[in-house]
Amino acid sequence: MNGETGTGRSAGIGGGRAGVLRAARAAERAPRRGRRPAAAALVLCLALAPALLPAAAAQAAPYAAARAPHASTPYATATDGKPTVRLSAKEAGKGGTLTVTGRGWRPKALLTLLICGQNMIGGTNACANGDGRAVTTDAHGAFRRKLPVAEPPKPCPCVVHVATVTGAAADAEAPFTVAGHPVAPLPEERTGGRLAVVAQPRLTGSSNLLTWFGAPAQRELRVTVGNLGPASAKDPVFQVGTSHGVFAPQWAEQQWRGTVPAGKKAEVRLPVELPAGAHGDYLVSLKYGGKVLVEQPWGVGRPWGVTLFWVLLCVVVPTAVFRIGMAVVDRVRPHLPGRDRGRSAGRTRPAGRTHAAGRPPGAAGTGKRIRNRIARSRAGDGTGTPDDSAALPWFTPDTAPSTTTSTERPTSKGSA
Repeated sequence: MNGETGTGRSAGIGGGRAGVLRAARAAERAPRRGRRPAAAALVLCLALAPALLPAAAAQAAPYAAARAPHASTPYATATDGKPTVRLSAKEAGKGGTLTVTGRGWRPKALLTLLICGQNMIGGTNACANGDGRAVTTDAHGAFRRKLPVAEPPKPCPCVVHVATVTGAAADAEAPFTVAGHPVAPLPEERTGGRLAVVAQPRLTGSSNLLTWFGAPAQRELRVTVGNLGPASAKDPVFQVGTSHGVFAPQWAEQQWRGTVPAGKKAEVRLPVELPAGAHGDYLVSLKYGGKVLVEQPWGVGRPWGVTLFWVLLCVVVPTAVFRIGMAVVDRVRPHLPGRDRGRSAGRTRPAGRTHAAGRPPGAAGTGKRIRNRIARSRAGDGTGTPDDSAALPWFTPDTAPSTTTSTERPTSKGSA
């Protein structure tokens, strides 16, 4: 029994080990069989990838275009790098509203929006400046602004003109029709050339003595221009403007007498004048054909002569008023006898008046009259010195006091 039992156990153990080995071999064979389909699928995907990618890109394009306005990427600019302007409508009547959008501008730039006639050939003089609007671009150089529709001072064809106010000059235009506004053909150009600056501009001249006292400062702007057009530019009309600080330039048309042949250059000289008393930092601008050609700074000194004039006026006028007042006081106030004795020595005094003006003859003291009479008596006799005649109390015979009245004593009653 024991032998059979041991033999059965050993046979069971041997059978269990054989089952485990079969299972391990089957597990090893299973991945080997599954690798062949996976490798085949990978090779098939690599072969079809070039054909599937363009189709996937074409299908994803509409979804990307739909999500583009909400993306945080920068706005697209024009192919040539210039800013662009778009209008919500091509035509509108006076009193309506127009939405203007733009892209490709400088970030955080201040822009002006204007409706102009004659395609803005005459500059901003052909625009409805009173109904213009201002807008600041965002961080991507884009903007969106509503613009009221107004009739420009010039007839159509009209445009919506957008230009920068500060920084580098940039502008763009979009055609627009103002319903009910007159339409006229564009004026013929007076010159056939296109002028451009080919050298650094200069301001020549100096200030004189009158400028130091507030006279208008004058200079001469010299610019060398070249004709880039196919025709000659005869008697071109420029616009010269001067600005101070943040204020806009004040433009004035000036016609230069001369001709610039095609492909040649010439020096243009134009006078520039500032208002009387102007001083500080100014900017001289030159415009031709609606575009600014040059900007030249001009530092004007302070008219110190005017300051000196006001200082002297504040010193001289009070001094003159003081002297005139003192002279009037000297004339009006009463004169003392001691001050006028030397002046009136050769003049006789009126009878009935003493040395003190306004006093009657009896008002003076008796001692003073006696001294004066004695002085005159000694001067008549020739005795005494000139000083004694004015100081010693001499008496004249007719004015001497009587001895009887002054020395004799009255007799007593009953004396002999």
